[in-house]
Amino acid sequence: MSNADKIPEIKEILGAMLFATREPLSPRQMVNVFKRTAEAYEGIEATFIEMTLQDVEKALEELKNDLEENRLGLEVVEIAGGFRLRNVTTVGPWLRELLEKGKSAKLSKPALETLSIIAYRQPLQRSQIESIRGVAADSIVRNLLEMGLVKVVGRSELPGKPWLYGTTQAFLEHFGLNSLDELPGMAEMRRNLEQRELELRAHQGEVDEETDEEASEESPESVEAVEESKKAPEPEEGDLDENQDEIETEEEQ
Repeated sequence: MSNADKIPEIKEILGAMLFATREPLSPRQMVNVFKRTAEAYEGIEATFIEMTLQDVEKALEELKNDLEENRLGLEVVEIAGGFRLRNVTTVGPWLRELLEKGKSAKLSKPALETLSIIAYRQPLQRSQIESIRGVAADSIVRNLLEMGLVKVVGRSELPGKPWLYGTTQAFLEHFGLNSLDELPGMAEMRRNLEQRELELRAHQGEVDEETDEEASEESPESVEAVEESKKAPEPEEGDLDENQDEIETEEEQ
């Protein structure tokens, strides 16, 4: 029997699928690929028409074990709702040197801070991000959108209907997460962010009160002068004419 006539094992096909795709594949997607292929071909491919989720999950487990036992530098990981084939972390330095990844730009501290706020509080508006950070976030949010780590997920019901932002699947892949529930200290971080927002609002309120107090603290002399000016009677029309005549007489002299 030639190599072309050999029926590959399920784990072989799955390994090739994961190697060929850049996006995580879910078991359901893998089953669908088997079924579509079986319908399109009449040869050995048709023998996989009855593929099930249980078959795929079992084969994935076998593939994981084979890669680990043989130390091939690759591993199957569950990430962003699917599975990916990637290199093991221990070989990272050699791959970075090969691909010159060490010189690539990294997320700045403000960008990471903004990204964490969006991740833990999403969906939220840009004004809410700025309220928590205390500084403008226009350029940082725009950069995160361009990097594909953040996306617009809808509009708020507030006046003007501002955009609402959330994280993307690329965010999960970038940080090696299967879901947002795997974010470290999700509950505690949310509490900290909420406390930070309350503190900033309270501080803003104190600043506004101080401004009002300063505006109201006028000198007693100025207050009395204003009051006297209000009480002084307005000159009558005849008085104005007499004053005008006096001014004209002085000018003629």
